[in-house]
Amino acid sequence: MVNVTLSPLYRADGSATFTSNGYSVIAAVNGPIEVQRRDELPEEAAIDVAIRPAAGVGGVRERHLESIIQNTLRHVILVSAHPRTLIQITLQIVASQDDSLYPGNLPQAASNVPVLPALLQASILALLSASIPLSMTLTATLISVKENGGVAPSPSAQDLEAATSIHVLAFSSHGDLLVVESEGYFTMDTWEKVYAKARLICHGEKEEDSESEDLSMDTEEVTKLEDILKDAVRQKVAAEYRWKQSPDSAAT
Repeated sequence: MVNVTLSPLYRADGSATFTSNGYSVIAAVNGPIEVQRRDELPEEAAIDVAIRPAAGVGGVRERHLESIIQNTLRHVILVSAHPRTLIQITLQIVASQDDSLYPGNLPQAASNVPVLPALLQASILALLSASIPLSMTLTATLISVKENGGVAPSPSAQDLEAATSIHVLAFSSHGDLLVVESEGYFTMDTWEKVYAKARLICHGEKEEDSESEDLSMDTEEVTKLEDILKDAVRQKVAAEYRWKQSPDSAAT
């Protein structure tokens, strides 16, 4: 179940919450704002990403995720539109299904991959809320591979614990693959199944040459992540412009 909320925070230029697959993230965006001289880029905006864990303080795990998200957003945001400025993105992990696997503080060996889709989606939604110019949007999903070679979309904590490998794939609104993060052992045949399933979930279509027999979901049965995000944005825009259609505004 995917739950999206746009602009829940009033003191940020843009904000969003994204909940899916046991993970809930709230994102806040501020910018373009003034940047310190040492971080200033003469021809584009600097991007700063900060991730705060659900409990405790951030460590190596969060720094790694920050670098992935920062590098991804640099290809999505039109950074050349605001040179010598800063775009700040703060991501707070509110809930995590990792807690059922690792009660208390996460060990250093805990996987970085499962929470990444929620972080990416919350970031994009917050950027849209802040009206930051983008060249494209993206959708991301998590898939695990079972011992028998089958692929499981939106795996539970138990699925992740028993999986031979886990994968995060993100696709642009043009259908191009933007992000791939994988952990565990898998073959190229397994990877092809993962890719086909992820593309179907995110973009709602298969590759023309895809002949995978493991796609248990037909295109008609899939609610594309793209459609879910589009519906959330449409509802937000409709709510904000509802005053134009009210009788009082028509009278004036």
